[in-house]
Amino acid sequence: MKLMRLGPVGAERPVIQAPDGRLLDASAVTPDYDGYFLAHDGLARLHEALAADRLPETTAGGLRVGAPVARPGKVVCIGLNYRDHAEETGAAIPTRPVVFLKDPGTVVGPYDKVLIPRGSVKTDWEVELAVVIGRRARYLESPEEAREAIAGYAISNDVSEREFQLEYSGQWDLGKSCETFNPLGPWLVTADEITDPQDLELRLSVDGVPRQHGSTKNMIFDVAHLVHFLSRHLVLEPGDVINTGTPAGVALGRPDQPYLRPGQSVELTIDGLGTQRQTFTPA
Repeated sequence: MKLMRLGPVGAERPVIQAPDGRLLDASAVTPDYDGYFLAHDGLARLHEALAADRLPETTAGGLRVGAPVARPGKVVCIGLNYRDHAEETGAAIPTRPVVFLKDPGTVVGPYDKVLIPRGSVKTDWEVELAVVIGRRARYLESPEEAREAIAGYAISNDVSEREFQLEYSGQWDLGKSCETFNPLGPWLVTADEITDPQDLELRLSVDGVPRQHGSTKNMIFDVAHLVHFLSRHLVLEPGDVINTGTPAGVALGRPDQPYLRPGQSVELTIDGLGTQRQTFTPA
């Protein structure tokens, strides 16, 4: 299933995009796609309603597309998880996942405007595969068990302000948690629709110019390993999001460092997960 949320900020309604492209209203099953929905067999109930043809057809009607999951409790990010990205930034290849947290309030819709922070001169892009957790996960025994905790996948833009991130503090938080710095969506694609999360191509362009093109097969630590590893150190709750890292091609790693300026547009695509697009504007 492809889960979407349509409507203004704070008033989104849940829909499903059917295989034939039709939009189906899921409001009879749940008021929203959130942690409570995932924790209480929401996906199973949606499957049942879809199979029984109980979901009425609806239209987008020009409505805004929101993030496919209502505000997550946590956004856990993995840094330097592609060898080529680590190399372009001059960082050592990590021997264990590099973990940091991003303010969950950064999550916005896939087509929402992204705000360049006041005083920013190094706002950067990062296309990433996002993993959405479907059940509480703590001290998972194996990567195989970790796969069972995944509800689905989405596109994430882990927007970063590199001066704030790397020059203002020993932590990365300041450059990662600025307002609107995590567009997510357009869909949450359920795990059963993604045959192999380690065989997806990721692409990103700026004003139509290709900047990133990679594959999840080149992750240093794969999705199952990450979920298993994280569960041994913190509790993952339903609706939590994991940003799994970005391939080479960010502005930071380019000789001319073409950081984003107001008016520029970024487009991101991942196989099977759709496309998102943002215009950058001053905060």
